[in-house]
Amino acid sequence: MTAHDTLAERAPRSAVAKAAPTGPRRRGGGWTPWLYLAPALAVLGGLLVYPVYQLGLISFLEYTQAQVSGGEPTTFQGFGNYATLFADAEFWQVLIATVLFAAACVVSTLTVGCALAVLLTRVRALPRLALMLAALGAWATPAITGSTAWLLLFDPDFGPVNRVLGLGDHSWTYGRYSAFALVLLEVVWCSFPFVMVTVYAGIRAVPAEVLEAAALDGASQWRIWRSVLAPMLRPILVVVTIQSVIWDFKVFTQIYVMTNGGGIAGQNLVLNVYAYQKAFASSQYSLGSAIGVVTLAILLAVTLVYLRLLKRQGEEL
Repeated sequence: MTAHDTLAERAPRSAVAKAAPTGPRRRGGGWTPWLYLAPALAVLGGLLVYPVYQLGLISFLEYTQAQVSGGEPTTFQGFGNYATLFADAEFWQVLIATVLFAAACVVSTLTVGCALAVLLTRVRALPRLALMLAALGAWATPAITGSTAWLLLFDPDFGPVNRVLGLGDHSWTYGRYSAFALVLLEVVWCSFPFVMVTVYAGIRAVPAEVLEAAALDGASQWRIWRSVLAPMLRPILVVVTIQSVIWDFKVFTQIYVMTNGGGIAGQNLVLNVYAYQKAFASSQYSLGSAIGVVTLAILLAVTLVYLRLLKRQGEEL
């Protein structure tokens, strides 16, 4: 081997060595995405992190109308507010009612939204457009407007629903379960469009050959959804499920408007309305803040557990 050959072999290696990025450069390049995200993170920190910090701080203080007006000094209570809250039997009743109500809303919203998403793939262009516009109209309606409209529909004196069903002057908001059912219908009505549009977009992204092959194999529509579409749409279903859990667990406007602040003797209270009553109706701001912290902790726990279960199943999120 000549000296010329040796130089020829070394030249490409040296060029590759110069072109290859060094270790510190690769580590430094990892900060680039964070630099782009820094403005958004700063805004979110101001809008979310600081209010949550204040909420947690007030939950550890004695903060009532006397402290707000300056008549008495603010004192540190530690976990005293949480002890008072957990010792209250009404809190546990409201918590159980909130969990059951939110679960019913989530299941109903996902069922209606997914069913209509599949229906959109089966109808022609004009009915599809009409259904999409109607759904988006319901989604765009403010919660207080939708709640008032539903109250008028189910009004015991002038509502058309009682006349059609022949129920006379039956009051839907008088009984506990009928009031919860009425609010559930309104929540599903204003929430299913998000699920429908999102799942429909996911279905349209599924290759048509896969669905045609399942149909040729004799699979029913339910079997195609359960065995083909649902597994392929699982990442999308994760997103809409978590969103629905968060939205339905912290429902406030619909309950407050449709049951006049929580129903007769508080029979239709949920956590958010309960926190509002404690904080503003009773001027116990520290207890209201403690309820808010508990609600936030429950939502974070449910979301993390759900994501962990999916990760154990090998899903990429």
